[in-house]
Amino acid sequence: MTALQRRPGRYTDRHGSQEVVFETDGRDAIRTTIRGVRFEGDSMDDLGALGGEPPEEMFAFSDGALWSCLLEWTAPMPVEVEGTGVRAGVLHCSLRLGDPAGEGHGPDTQSLTTTLRFDGREYGDAAGHDSFEDALHHLQRSLPRDARLRACIACAWSDYNPVGTGFMAGLACFRDVKDLYRRVDGKHGPTGIFEVWPAQTELVQETWLCDQFEYRTSHHGYRGPFPFRPWW
Repeated sequence: MTALQRRPGRYTDRHGSQEVVFETDGRDAIRTTIRGVRFEGDSMDDLGALGGEPPEEMFAFSDGALWSCLLEWTAPMPVEVEGTGVRAGVLHCSLRLGDPAGEGHGPDTQSLTTTLRFDGREYGDAAGHDSFEDALHHLQRSLPRDARLRACIACAWSDYNPVGTGFMAGLACFRDVKDLYRRVDGKHGPTGIFEVWPAQTELVQETWLCDQFEYRTSHHGYRGPFPFRPWW
């Protein structure tokens, strides 16, 4: 899981729009160059300029992170269709980051929409979401019953920290301690997620994928099945 992926995209703000490329290692590194300025972060909503902030008239920042813009990008998203195997899909993402809401606060608006394209059709959710986790759960539920996303978010060996997570990434992979992770049945105690958390292999992004992928069931880990069951 060390190879970089190059994900084509677009950056738009009040000054205009340009095509960009987002490079990622699938874990905690996202890099891109906008108007000659190099940006890096561990999440799309936390991209900071390397070497200090450029002149304010070029970009808008909040606590060092890029805001007041629209970030768009695509990523490969395999889909397994029952009876026919794995199909190549493309996930189109659009993240709108509003104006800074003040020191110590994020933007006044933040909204992610995702669209999956495969087999000549589009699937998605028109409503914006606060996190990649929510967006991908809703996306899975929009697919035909015989189609399943094939990515870390849907893997049997991944889980989130119960204390909370950010917009994206921070998904712990337990592929090297599968027997230990199989016993997780809650937060606390000898079989709780807090007990096994230090044994994780690494933290990954929701859309990453490795050769040890197995589909998640309702009996896996702390966070439960994928997709989650809506309360309504």
